[in-house]
Amino acid sequence: MEFSKTREYNDEAELFKVLGHPIRLKIAAGLSICTEECNVKKIGECLGLPQSTVSQHLALLKNKGVITGTRDGNEVRYSVTNALVKKIVATLG
Repeated sequence: MEFSKTREYNDEAELFKVLGHPIRLKIAAGLSICTEECNVKKIGECLGLPQSTVSQHLALLKNKGVITGTRDGNEVRYSVTNALVKKIVATLG
């Protein structure tokens, strides 16, 4: 791969900003390795955080295109859909 002087990297910079918070990075990492989608309650239990805190971080991740939510009745299940985020998380081990 060759370095491009003209490429702006704006999208990538925004992605790193949203992943720059430890809780959002944990959520993205956890959802990346899950074989199934998770709801806010399950994510909160795994992280030991209140649902309200998790919901705020999920909203940011969703708005930046990192995750998507699938509604099933009253429940919304989340999964990582951004390929670059999956690569970033995979490199963290």
